This record gives sequence, C-alpha cells and structure tokens, in this order.
Amino acid sequence: MSEIVAGIQVPDSKLAREATDLLREHGTPLLFAHSLRVFVFGSLRGRRRGLKVDHELLYIEAVFHDLGLTPNYRSRDHRFEVDSANAARDFLRANGVDEAAAGLVWDAISLHTTPEIPWHKQPEVALVTGGVEADVLGVGLDEISAEDRADVLAAYPRVDFKRGIVQAFADGFGHKPTTAFGTMNTDILEKTQPGYRRPNFCDLIAANPLGG
Repeated sequence: MSEIVAGIQVPDSKLAREATDLLREHGTPLLFAHSLRVFVFGSLRGRRRGLKVDHELLYIEAVFHDLGLTPNYRSRDHRFEVDSANAARDFLRANGVDEAAAGLVWDAISLHTTPEIPWHKQPEVALVTGGVEADVLGVGLDEISAEDRADVLAAYPRVDFKRGIVQAFADGFGHKPTTAFGTMNTDILEKTQPGYRRPNFCDLIAANPLGG
C-alpha cells in the first residue's frame, strides 16, 4: 500500500519500487531520507503553485538526484549532477521508458543545483529543484505549511543532516575538484579540502593563449 505523507502519495509502482531499492542499496540513510523529503517538499510546492506534474517521474528524479555522489555511480571526470542524471536515464531506458521522459528526468537532475533556470522549465524539472532548495537551504518553506513540514520530518527525519550533507558532497566529488568549477560546489571544496583554491573565471580569460 502506498504511503501518504503530508497529503502527498508516494509512488509505489514497480518502477518506483525498483528505484527505491537502488537508493537503499547504494545510498546512505542520510541520502535516502533526504531524497524522499525532496520528493514530498517538491510535490507540496507544486501543489501550492497549482502545477500539474508526473509524480512518478518526479519521484525517480528525487531518488536519483544525489546518487552520483555514491561510489557505485560516481565517475572520475563528470559533475556529480551529470553522474546522477546518467544513472537515472540508464535506469529508465533499461525499464522501457521512452526517450522523452528519460530526457526530461536527465534535465531535471542535471540542473538541480543551478539556481533559477529549472523554474523556467517543465514542472518535473522545476520541482525537484524546489524540493532540494527547501530541504537543503530552507528556500520556499513559506509555500509549505508548518503542519506539512512536521509530517515530512516525522516520516523522513533529518538526522545530523546539515553536517552530513556537506560531508556527502565532499566525499562524492572531492576526488575530482575540476568538475566543481562554475558551480556552488566549490563552496564545499573550500570548506572541506585543505589548500583548495577555486578557479577564477577572469583569470582563465586572461590566461587564454589566443591573446588579445
């Protein structure tokens, strides 16, 4: 029987269950609870805004959005968001989901740490970012009632989350710092990697060997 949290029905299709099993197997308890909160918070923000959304796709996005941080899915040379998006797309293709839906999920996950842009795209793209913003940064919580927040936190508790999510990021892409260029992920590396100095865009322009 499907779980209902804060009035949001958590998908329980075969596809959703298999995705959840992958998150349990390859993620951590922290990432598992975070990902489920992302789904519900994103759904609640969508409900508040009157958006029509494919909740199964949104659920897949939430489940996979941070799996690129984990040993099974992380690469040596891609942004973790791209690793996560690739994993989700591969999963959907293997399960016979059409390319349009798989591409939508790829876009949603790959853009989930890019401010503003997702909100100008399809609801499935916007709302996974909306869930992430709410759970990680507290952005958009004014769109979620105190009662609904309490229901979400009771179902999927935040256990040492503020420290733990920073460490999960550091563990997930600390070995490939160049992939953080141009993103907020450089903040993680400055906080956790001794001696790390973020590249400066102006310095890179000045160093272009084309001259001029």
